[in-house]
Amino acid sequence: MRKGILTIAAVGLLATGGLTACGDDSGSDKPSSTKTPKIGVILPDSKSSARWETADRRFLEEAFKAANVKYDIQNAQNDKSAFQTIADQMITSGVTALMIVNLDSGTGKAVLDKAKSQGVATIDYDRLTLGGSAQYYVSFDNETVGKLQGEGLAKCLTEKNAKNPVVAYLNGSPTDNNATLFKAGYDSVLKPKFDAKEYVKGPEDSVPEWDNTQAATIFEQQLTKANGRIDGVLAANDGLGNAAISILKKNKLNGKVPVTGQDASTEGLQNILAGDQCMTVYKAVREEAKAASDLAIALAKGEKKDTGQTVKDPEGGRDVPSVLLTPKAIYKDNIKDVIADGYVTKEEVCTAAYAKACTEAGIS
Repeated sequence: MRKGILTIAAVGLLATGGLTACGDDSGSDKPSSTKTPKIGVILPDSKSSARWETADRRFLEEAFKAANVKYDIQNAQNDKSAFQTIADQMITSGVTALMIVNLDSGTGKAVLDKAKSQGVATIDYDRLTLGGSAQYYVSFDNETVGKLQGEGLAKCLTEKNAKNPVVAYLNGSPTDNNATLFKAGYDSVLKPKFDAKEYVKGPEDSVPEWDNTQAATIFEQQLTKANGRIDGVLAANDGLGNAAISILKKNKLNGKVPVTGQDASTEGLQNILAGDQCMTVYKAVREEAKAASDLAIALAKGEKKDTGQTVKDPEGGRDVPSVLLTPKAIYKDNIKDVIADGYVTKEEVCTAAYAKACTEAGIS
């Protein structure tokens, strides 16, 4: 791991490798230590963001193989019925710990509650299931993600000497609690500017299921509604950002209108190199997967760990033991950090069309 690119968010949170065992509890969600440890993971889809298959699956598999534990990783492909079927099959197959990325809190809660009733330990991975019963939550500080996006957009608008810029929002899926947290983060930066009349609040829409095709349609409608004047786009991830960029290209506005993103996808990094995207937010998934897999492996063996931190579930009202990692803002001048971290390769990013821009960005 490149030193300094990622830190634990909360003061006093123990390093993942140093999580300490707590005393056993007698809850029904404690797996039997006599069972063979086996971990089930349900990923949400492969369309909303490339990360689920290119990064999360890869790094989780690496961790489970290194620990020599049995595992089963499946992708629900944004199908709630499939999500529940996969969970049922995993529970029947004898998993002792189940890690999920929910499609929405309702479906996630049903799966978590069933697992708990069957004595299967559970972890919310990346997304908190509101009202759920997961024993742990592992993610990034998602309000900070949004704050970095808001600060990034403000930085890029300043660099373009934008006067009273009209800012449009492409929020994430309304069923994803992370999207709510991202918005709280960028609102904390941008709302004061709207209130002070430094910026003008433009069209705002949430994109169902983070669907990039819908995002393009929505943004085209936003641009029409704004009579062609949108000076900045707060897009909640790289996929939504690229959707906006595709419409800006049609209108010969790409490179003139700053667009944010998140996930440091290959496409997002290339858009930054091309000057069409302002910034992205890098979340070192390797570290997220390592933290979650360490907890899952312990739970699968009937052990509990103390994370030293909790997150309040606003719907269930309980304090969920958590690990939150710190995200990093990425601009053209530090794309090389993402490559050095092993998240993407130079070969993936610096194809022929981007070779010159990569050299200019110090990627060697």
